[in-house]
Amino acid sequence: MTLGASEPGLWSAYRALTEKAVFTDLTHAFRPGQPHFPGFGDERRETPFDLERGDGFTVHRYTLVGQWGTHVDPPSHFVAGARPLDRIPVEEMILPLVVLDIAARVETDPDATPTLDDVRSWEERNGRIPSGSFVALRTGWSRRWPDPVALVNRDEAGVSHTPGWSAEVLRYLFEDAGVTAIGHEQSDTDPGLAASAGDYSLEAYVLRRDRWQIELLANLDRVPEAGALIVATWPKPQGGSGFPARVFAVRPAE
Repeated sequence: MTLGASEPGLWSAYRALTEKAVFTDLTHAFRPGQPHFPGFGDERRETPFDLERGDGFTVHRYTLVGQWGTHVDPPSHFVAGARPLDRIPVEEMILPLVVLDIAARVETDPDATPTLDDVRSWEERNGRIPSGSFVALRTGWSRRWPDPVALVNRDEAGVSHTPGWSAEVLRYLFEDAGVTAIGHEQSDTDPGLAASAGDYSLEAYVLRRDRWQIELLANLDRVPEAGALIVATWPKPQGGSGFPARVFAVRPAE
């Protein structure tokens, strides 16, 4: 069907978008044996019905924690009585995408975090970070997936050296810019130096503000720092405190 102004509703806008857009999957496929927080245990996957065994269809049974692979953390993950997954409205699942890129710095310093200078430089190039946007931290860390040793990057003393967010940047994003959500390539909001000491105060800060986040994003190097949209989707478990997510970006074709 060709694009036509007479098409009802948003069909015309949909065709105009999809015919001139590039879609980028920002999600790792999850599976048993992938890297995970040690206390969670591994995914178990069973096949109660299997076409290869002669059944009429194939069905898998999945046993896994909500925080598995590329996943969403709602406020209830850290805050008792806060919004769970089923209370995050679908209007929050498609947002302007802002990418803060510190990947070059991470190559020489795995403990690197973003600074307000990074934010100012982004805004000098692109204008003020939009209110209601999704801000993703590009570190290049997703290239280490699915190597569990490389992802955690521990030294001889057992301390993890991974990039993360900084308190000053998160305060600016949520208190001044008014963003809706954040995301990152590494396993934690907090850098490895803090997480190794049991300090998850930055993640707690995000979720206590009734905001949500996506962890273990992929392919942020394939989207521009401004001008794209992000679509973040997940199942709707009642009272859910986390779930694997399917996340993708949409941007204009060059």
